[in-house]
Amino acid sequence: MASHYTYNNQPPGLWPLYSRALTGGSRTSSTEQGLPPLSAEIIGARTTGPKLARYEAVCGFQPRTSVPITWPHILAFPLHLQLLTDPQFPLPLLGLVHLRNRITQHRAIGRGELLDLSVRLDGEQHSERGLEFDLVTEARIGGHLVWEEVSTNLYRQGGGQGKKGEKPALPRYPHSLTVKAPENLGRRYGKVSGDLNLIHVHALTAKAFGFPRAIAHGMWSKAHILALLEQQAGWHKGPVTITCAFKKPLFLPGEAQLNWQENEHHWQYQLLNQAGDAPHLSGDIRWHR
Repeated sequence: MASHYTYNNQPPGLWPLYSRALTGGSRTSSTEQGLPPLSAEIIGARTTGPKLARYEAVCGFQPRTSVPITWPHILAFPLHLQLLTDPQFPLPLLGLVHLRNRITQHRAIGRGELLDLSVRLDGEQHSERGLEFDLVTEARIGGHLVWEEVSTNLYRQGGGQGKKGEKPALPRYPHSLTVKAPENLGRRYGKVSGDLNLIHVHALTAKAFGFPRAIAHGMWSKAHILALLEQQAGWHKGPVTITCAFKKPLFLPGEAQLNWQENEHHWQYQLLNQAGDAPHLSGDIRWHR
């Protein structure tokens, strides 16, 4: 059955949604009928507020007249959680893996502008690793699409590993910077983003899910990379699409290498481990001509 949720100005509260996620143990994890057609929207979401400056600080963005390109993701996060904890959604929230993220910004979003944000489930498909599906987010101002995002998630099924082939050789790009991720990063980012997944906030809670230490949020890594790349001399303004594929976790505390190359309208980047022999994530940036 289709369900659509509408909120005016303010998103749904996060704590009731997290409570629903933690008490959702009765979910059957059955997807034989497919994922339900769930959607949600906020009309008139404020782009500014007390969390914006904290978000810019924790991600490394330089304050400017427009908001960071990843900021609408944070504004829409309560809607994502609303859908993923809906009683009709058959999968456990804590069993989902964020595989990929693609953001297209059609124009810069000014501080103080109001956004109409909409989120829906889409792109359901079965892969060798399990069930993949998309969370599609769109932001409009005055009815015009200004920003959109596709976040692809995985629920592992039937072993969930897929075929393991020979690892491709890592590309080597000419530019590099060191990225430092302190031990408290997961808690700092979680407080400002609302994403308080237990694998991110503390080593003790991460160990309960099989990780030796807490791991950095993938969307923090993407945001921090963009904050660093925006400060490079060759960075362009204008409409842009930024993709990202998440690979190996970045454990906290930890260091990594941001490695990238610049072309006229297309940059490629990767975040490598400290040794430089394995990727935490990789992606590209394409400006629209």
